[in-house]
Amino acid sequence: MMTGDQGANPHLWQKAASLSARFHVNQARKDGRTPYVAHPFRVALVVSNVFQVHDPIVLSAALLHDVIEDTPADYDDVFHACGVDVADLVAALTKDMRLPDAEREPAYDRQLAASDWRVKLIKLADVYDNICDSSPGRQRQRCIDKANRALNLALDDGDERLLEPADRLRDLIHQFAEAPAHSTAGD
Repeated sequence: MMTGDQGANPHLWQKAASLSARFHVNQARKDGRTPYVAHPFRVALVVSNVFQVHDPIVLSAALLHDVIEDTPADYDDVFHACGVDVADLVAALTKDMRLPDAEREPAYDRQLAASDWRVKLIKLADVYDNICDSSPGRQRQRCIDKANRALNLALDDGDERLLEPADRLRDLIHQFAEAPAHSTAGD
């Protein structure tokens, strides 16, 4: 059992990648074809390659950000595999699905607003990937709306470490908002 700070373990993200793949194993993205695990892997790549954050705890939490919300995994599964730091970040990124729909998003926004800067960073990477993976039209507009909410939460934080990632996301929003309706993320 791993407890405490796993930041000294540069291989932590590899363990998290395996755990994410196992928990998301028979899930697909909304297109019905893409394995769901592609999303958390891309979120971790955005954190590392676009936002230039290479901390193993942050990368591990990015890889696992949806496992408590969308799979049979729970906090203890993440804690035992990756430690308290990763588990706490993943828990902060998890919506309370017991709440009615009308209450869930406002509660989630309050939860994110009260969270560590790293949670907000991963959320920025999450919405970044969702925009890139969205189809033109209503789906993309919903992704952009969620991205703008995440941007506001990050900028309200006042943490300078979120400024560059927020700028990157803002640039992506402008790029996709100005893209012709027939273009896709893969063009």
